[in-house]
Amino acid sequence: MGRDSTGPPDRPHRGRRSFLKAASVSTAAGAVAVTGCLGRGRSPGTVVMTAASDIAGIMHSDGDEPSIQQALWDAGLDEDIRVEVQTVVSSSAQRMQTTQSALEAGRAPPDIHMMDSGWTVPFVLREQTVNLTERFPDDTLQYVNDNYLEAILETARHPQTGDLHALPLFPDLGFTLFRRDLIEEAGYDTSGWGTNPPRWEEFANAVRDARDQAGLDYGLTTQAAAYEGLSCCTFNEVMTTWGGAYYGGVDNLFTAGDRPITVDGERVIDAIRMMRAFIEGEAENTLDQYPQICPSAIVQWTEQQSLAPFSAGNAVSNRNWSYAIAETGTEEAFGENLGVMTRPYAVSRQEAQYQDVGGTAAALGGWNLAVSPFSNREEEALQVLEAFANEEVMLTVFRLGGFLPPNLDLVAEADPSDVGPVARYADVVQSASETAIPRPATDLWPEQSALIFQAVNSAYRGAQTPEAAMNDLAQELEQSEAEVQDGN
Repeated sequence: MGRDSTGPPDRPHRGRRSFLKAASVSTAAGAVAVTGCLGRGRSPGTVVMTAASDIAGIMHSDGDEPSIQQALWDAGLDEDIRVEVQTVVSSSAQRMQTTQSALEAGRAPPDIHMMDSGWTVPFVLREQTVNLTERFPDDTLQYVNDNYLEAILETARHPQTGDLHALPLFPDLGFTLFRRDLIEEAGYDTSGWGTNPPRWEEFANAVRDARDQAGLDYGLTTQAAAYEGLSCCTFNEVMTTWGGAYYGGVDNLFTAGDRPITVDGERVIDAIRMMRAFIEGEAENTLDQYPQICPSAIVQWTEQQSLAPFSAGNAVSNRNWSYAIAETGTEEAFGENLGVMTRPYAVSRQEAQYQDVGGTAAALGGWNLAVSPFSNREEEALQVLEAFANEEVMLTVFRLGGFLPPNLDLVAEADPSDVGPVARYADVVQSASETAIPRPATDLWPEQSALIFQAVNSAYRGAQTPEAAMNDLAQELEQSEAEVQDGN
């Protein structure tokens, strides 16, 4: 959106431009953007933004094909400003290190850094982001604050001042995808599962029976490798649905240094025992009544590796993100035979020990855009971010990549024939936003996340008992928190 535009960001105009249905673009798509000479003699209007191949692949297009760039121009961005993508790896941890290296060196380009919602705050606290509250026009800032998902905005604000320092590009929410047809054929009624998921025991039995009856290799595939996605998301979800918590409930997620450490609680340990049962069946350190439904390989799998068997028709269920719905919900894939819900649960909210845990849960993920304070194209970069706050731009990202718009109202308003199959599950998306469980996005999280995913993965693999792994983890987290207190 250019500086000469007036009024709040436009509502989408359906007739302005014809867009394709959502493409099956994913983190493993391998698309390569034309990055040009990003560090040598770039043209005056070029703004460099970091992104993985999933965004790079839809930033530009050939001919009249839809693209993010064209949508930005249509939203009012000066046509002399062109966004070029500096393609980075999909690994969140490696991207954080690359971002840290550039900002600590005061290096630009990049002018815009695409930051994981889990590690934006540390850069904000280090004054390595431009304050958007001070730089955005009032109407744009008001639109963002009034309409964006609050949970993702919290990851982009300064924790003390509340000022906005990054613009959410897209939030993401964890979903459980399942073959509705196979589970129904196995004798289970899934009609209410979308917004009222079953308990874990019923779900596990249904998945086992559907797998066996259909003769498939896998029941549930998920992500359990030792990486950020385990600590922030998949284990966070499972632990929450058991009524467990890292730090005694959601009220303690965003202030490090003086909070209880509760990862060694019985509910957390039971969550691990259940996952051990899903992997090993009847074995040591597992829970009774929970059948084997997961391949042992999940302890090495991230998103794409876990999705592949499901999308190929060789698994009953898969835990993943919204792009996976866009990929597997098309008519060419499973169509309306795809069921989508948030996580099953073991302990209701009423039964949980801590506030706002228990019941179904969906991990909060997503990515933010932050302007580098070292950019010599700061004005142009800010204009790019303003244009991203336009609803038609959000819908373009949604259509082309399957990434949820930060204004989730757009999902319910969208036509599935226009934006793809995710819109068919708008009620589930809304339910997920209401039960979203964020990671503890403090400045300690990158360090603590590694401690958590290593411990949980060790317990999943059986290298440590659940009790030993969580007791050791509790001591490590207590030491990490104590160092903050000592520093104060």
